[in-house]
Amino acid sequence: MADRSRPSRRPRSIRARATGGAALVVLVALVVGAVAFVGVLRSSVVGGVRTAAEQTLDGLTSRVEASGVDAVRAEDDDVLAQLQDTDGRVLASAEDGPDQPLAPAEESRYRHDGETWLLVADDVDLPDGTDGVLVVGVPLEDADAAVQTVTVLLVVAVPVVVALMSLVTWIVVGRALRPVDRMRREVDEVEGTNLHARVDEPGSGDEVDRLAATMNRMLGRLEASQQAQRQFVSDASHELRSPLATIRQHAEVARAHPEVTDVRELADVVLDEGARLQDLVESLLLLTRLDERGRDRDRPLDLDDLVFAEASRPRTTVHVDVSGVAPARVRGDDRLLGRVVRNLVDNAVRHADGSVVVGLGSDGGDAVLTVDDDGHGVPEADRARVFDRFVRLDEGRARDAGGSGLGLAIVDAVVRGHGGTVAVSTAPGGGARFTVRLPLLPH
Repeated sequence: MADRSRPSRRPRSIRARATGGAALVVLVALVVGAVAFVGVLRSSVVGGVRTAAEQTLDGLTSRVEASGVDAVRAEDDDVLAQLQDTDGRVLASAEDGPDQPLAPAEESRYRHDGETWLLVADDVDLPDGTDGVLVVGVPLEDADAAVQTVTVLLVVAVPVVVALMSLVTWIVVGRALRPVDRMRREVDEVEGTNLHARVDEPGSGDEVDRLAATMNRMLGRLEASQQAQRQFVSDASHELRSPLATIRQHAEVARAHPEVTDVRELADVVLDEGARLQDLVESLLLLTRLDERGRDRDRPLDLDDLVFAEASRPRTTVHVDVSGVAPARVRGDDRLLGRVVRNLVDNAVRHADGSVVVGLGSDGGDAVLTVDDDGHGVPEADRARVFDRFVRLDEGRARDAGGSGLGLAIVDAVVRGHGGTVAVSTAPGGGARFTVRLPLLPH
C-alpha cells in the first residue's frame, strides 16, 4: 500500500513545471537539430573531398594513359596513388605509398600513417596495350577536423542555449504568475467579516485580468448572498418572534388577571398564532428545500385541475371567477404548482375589494396563468421587489390579513424551478395582475 504521508516529488510550482517542460522540449529539439546538422555537414564535407579525389583521379588517369607507370611514381606526397594490374598486383605506387594493394572499389576508406584516406578507383588503358586499375586516395583529415570542431561547438552551445532559455522562461513565467500569487494572498485574507474586499485587477486585458474580474464577481456574489442571508435571518427572527410574543403576552395576562380573559379566549389566540407560526415555519422550510428539489416527482399534469381545486376552496367575502380557465398540460410537481396557485389566489383574495378573476390559456409554447384582483394594485416601482422574502408594501396589504411576506417568494422560487417566469402588472379592473408562464407539455 502506498505511503500517503510521503510528499510527492513532482514539483508543485507552475513556474518550475513550465520552465522544466520548456527546457526539455528545447533540449530535445536542439539535440535532434544538432545531430542532423552534423550529419549533413559531414556528408557535405566528405562530398567535397570525394569530388577532389575524383578530379585527381581523372587527371592522373590521363597522364598514366599517356606516359605509363612513371606518372604514378611522380605523384605528390599528399595523394595516395597506386596502379594495379587486373589481377590486383601493384605495378607502381606514389612516393611513401603503401606496398600492399589498395582496395579497387569505387569508394572506400583506408588508414595509412595514422590518417584516414578516401579512396576512389577507375580502369585505365596502359600505353603497352594492357589494362590496369588506378587507385587514388585523398586525406580526410581536414574534413574530420571541421566536423569535430562543429561537434564540439554544438556540445558547448546546446547546454548554454538551454540554460539561457530556461532562465528567460523562469523570469517570464514568474512575472506572469506574480499577479496570480498576489490575488491568491488577497483572496486568502478574505473572511466572512470582509467580503466587501476585492482583488486588484491588472487592467491588462489578458487571462490574469479576466481571472481577477471573475474572482471579484464571485466575491460580489458571496457578499450579496451573505447580506441576503443576514437579512433573511433577521426578518425570520422578527417574524417568528411576533406570534411567540403575542402568545406569551396573552398567557401572562391570563395568569395575572384571570378575571379579564378566559381559557377559551386564550386558546383561540394560541391556536391562531400557532397556525400562523406553523405556516411561517413551513414556508421557510419550503424555501430552503426548493434549491435542492429533485425532478423525481415531476410528471405530466393538468394545470387547470389545480386551478379549479384551489379556486373551489370556500371564501368568505370574495368571489373567485374561473370562467376564463382553459385546459393546459405542463410537467412538474403537483404539490409545488398547487402551492403556487394557492398563494396567488390567497394573495389576491386578501387584497381584493370584492372579486378575483383567474385565467388560464396558452401562448406559443407556454401555459399562461393570470390572477387578477380589484384592489389597489402594486406600484410600478415595487413590482420587482414584491417577490423578495418578507417584503410588505404597506400594512394594508399583508399583516392585518395574516400574510407572512413569503407567499410570493415561494411562487417565484417554484416557478423558476419549473423553468417559468412570474411577473406583476396592472389588471383590467385596476388592481394587480400576477402572470405565470410555464412551458407547455408537447402533445
